[in-house]
Amino acid sequence: MPRQQQPAARPAARPVRRRSYDQFDATARALDSVGDRWTLLIVRELLGGPRRYTDLHADLPGVSTDVLASRLKDMEQSGLALRRKLPPPSAASVYELTGRGHGLLPVLAALAAWGAPALAERRPTDAVRAHWFALPLLGALTGLTREGVLEVRLDEGEFHLHVGLRAGGGTGFVLPGAEAYGAVYGYGPADRPDARIVLGAEACLELAQGGTTLTEAVKDGRVEVLGDGPLAAELRGE
Repeated sequence: MPRQQQPAARPAARPVRRRSYDQFDATARALDSVGDRWTLLIVRELLGGPRRYTDLHADLPGVSTDVLASRLKDMEQSGLALRRKLPPPSAASVYELTGRGHGLLPVLAALAAWGAPALAERRPTDAVRAHWFALPLLGALTGLTREGVLEVRLDEGEFHLHVGLRAGGGTGFVLPGAEAYGAVYGYGPADRPDARIVLGAEACLELAQGGTTLTEAVKDGRVEVLGDGPLAAELRGE
């Protein structure tokens, strides 16, 4: 009886290697980690604090579920983000930035300032979320000396920021009660804001680009300040 031929053994699968510029250069190494499409936008979302996968997907219109899952996995492997389970009674898992991931804040802030002039006209296909204005607006508020939580109301929605000089002399880029690498901004209205401002997206972008000052925008009525405390008074230029 003829011997049956055994199928050829398949070669062992090689681990998938992420694309690299293969350059001994700091910029190239950084882009190896964050140069893929969507990665920095995921960082932007996580600067607002821990988020569930479904929330990230909802606030990143246009990204597929496969791509989002792949980018999050890459960010975990690169030490930019981690995944953890929330304590009971919640059974959800959330993604949050590590210290290294949070170190991208000045990079995102610089990119937001650099890209702001390109927002002169909103395209019909452009999606928008209120909290996307948080990073551009932070740069316009760094000169405030009164520390507190500022609630921002736009037609597109609400978010809140921690502004003013902190005890150590740095700018208030972390919300009160946040952990070591806490939220730079918060989604929705604040529980107990020290002041509120109401403005349009156009005024917000003009502030971010340095086209006007907060004092000027308040005086000409493009920004309305609500509240009676020290932070509100400084925002009104009093």
